[in-house]
Amino acid sequence: MTLLGFIVLLVVAAVCGSIGAGIAGYSHRGCLTKIAIGLIGALIGSWLAGQLHAPLFLVVAGIPVLWAVVGAALFMAVIGALGGRR
Repeated sequence: MTLLGFIVLLVVAAVCGSIGAGIAGYSHRGCLTKIAIGLIGALIGSWLAGQLHAPLFLVVAGIPVLWAVVGAALFMAVIGALGGRR
């Protein structure tokens, strides 16, 4: 993977994490946290798409964007339910 590909991967993960956290109601996180949320969301979303036998739409830099957003929203909803709001 080139440096440009890695930067694109981080940007796509940050955008997916931001959208997913916003859907779940947690939009006050930092940039590194949103990148982590996006990457975890991509893992959860890809797994969920495999379980549902759904196609991976809009794959950018190895991240299925639609499923990453869905996975990030689910991940943040679970974290919010376990941790509660401050």
